[in-house]
Amino acid sequence: GRGVLCNKPYSGTQVIADYGEEHLRTGKLIVYTSADSVFQIAAHEELVPPEQLYEYCRAARRILTGKNGVGRVIARPFTGKAPHFTRTANRHDFSLLPPAATMLDVLRQSGMDVIGVGKIGDIFAGQGLTESLPTKGNADGMEKTKQLLKQDFNGLAFINLVDFDMLYGHRNDVDGYAAALSEFDRWLGGFLPCLGEEDVLMITADHGCDPSTPSTDHSRERVPFLAYGRPIRPGVDLGTRDCFGDVGATVLDAFGLEKERIFGTSFWPMIAK
Repeated sequence: GRGVLCNKPYSGTQVIADYGEEHLRTGKLIVYTSADSVFQIAAHEELVPPEQLYEYCRAARRILTGKNGVGRVIARPFTGKAPHFTRTANRHDFSLLPPAATMLDVLRQSGMDVIGVGKIGDIFAGQGLTESLPTKGNADGMEKTKQLLKQDFNGLAFINLVDFDMLYGHRNDVDGYAAALSEFDRWLGGFLPCLGEEDVLMITADHGCDPSTPSTDHSRERVPFLAYGRPIRPGVDLGTRDCFGDVGATVLDAFGLEKERIFGTSFWPMIAK
């Protein structure tokens, strides 16, 4: 077996800077926790191949349940040489199963396609999805989204662009965040004209991750919600919603499944033509 290093709350980028050399010298795994409910294991890819790291994380996932349950066990592979270690796109999350049915389950049980792109499969532990498409970053996620638009599917494509959080928000990289937003904005300009007559695009976030705050943790600003498509009424001010579950309720309402909603209040009547 391998020993462990750190074993306390730590910044994900700082922990590999502080313990990376010792990890390479001793072979011990870097174990740390974060402000939210996650348990993370970091290892250099040349010492511990990602598939082996995933096995360690699966073992931790089996232990961290019940009274010791945490939301996610995360594999954090990194590469490079000191002092320039870099986390890679081979991150993998091992989540607890959702404790109850979600919007995704309702859609799938109703016969809809439910396609997760990026981290969605990890976040929901695969539950409620008909297909999961992992990505290597924002550019890959945007390309997969564009390709999905060309497919004849009936349901939801649920896309997570992880670079905003992982590469720029948590690392306090304001310039990188701005460049990634500009890249997405340019891509969006070419994507919107490709939407079909019945297609609706919704853009939101699951939390703040402001790169300009002193902390490397998530930030607590309200997140945006934008909706676009031919079925959408332009210029509607939604105000401040009471519950993030309103988005899920709205998605179900858009598919005519408003009676199946689990949480939240739909604002589909406000935005639909």
